[in-house]
Amino acid sequence: MSSWPPPGARFFNPDPTIRSIALTGGEHCHVVDDVLADPQGLVEWARAQAFAAPRGYPYPGLVLPAPAEVSQRLVDYFAQHLRKPMGARRVLDLTCRLSLVTVPPEQLEPRQWQCHRDRIAADPRETLFAASVLYLFQDPALGGTSFYVPRKSARDTDQMIEDSQLLDAEQFSQRHGVAAGYMSGSNAYFERIASVPAAWNRLIVYDGGLFHSADVDRPELLSADPARGRLTLNGFFSCRRNAS
Repeated sequence: MSSWPPPGARFFNPDPTIRSIALTGGEHCHVVDDVLADPQGLVEWARAQAFAAPRGYPYPGLVLPAPAEVSQRLVDYFAQHLRKPMGARRVLDLTCRLSLVTVPPEQLEPRQWQCHRDRIAADPRETLFAASVLYLFQDPALGGTSFYVPRKSARDTDQMIEDSQLLDAEQFSQRHGVAAGYMSGSNAYFERIASVPAAWNRLIVYDGGLFHSADVDRPELLSADPARGRLTLNGFFSCRRNAS
């Protein structure tokens, strides 16, 4: 199958279940279960594709640009069902890709040991960088997504993040007392405030400017096979916020 979805095929489930989980500062993570009409078809399409290492951003695995039709349908779905609860007025653009976490914990760079923010708006009152994750794996032990708030001052947090990009693993660990590996719960710098478990065909949507991280608690389960590994469809939306 060279393209996805097949011409004329229904993409989204017309009767999904949508709920919201409170995070911090009035923010929410919106959870949509049973979102795709044929999630297995997307997995099978992904198995026939050539994933590659990311360029220009520190994702710990392999990525594949989503088909243009998938991106268009995702942005249409966001605009119809999630733009309003996210407080967005208009979607400006979308980046959409399939992703597989594959890097063993001992091979992670220090900047991959921590939770992260996708993008930070210069003026968050006007611009929203929303993010979505669609879980395309059956085993919930491959991990959902957790959200965090800093425990230290903005200055100390920024310094730690800067050091994670400049220092090697030994120097960073000694300076900040952070252990190597995937983040799993609170540490000296961040407090976990919420966790959304993974579920087959579950979509979550949230403000990408919040600190968050994949819950890779069982790295021995990771695989580069889209039918066995932690396969997700990730969307990154640039939006205008509603006028206040």
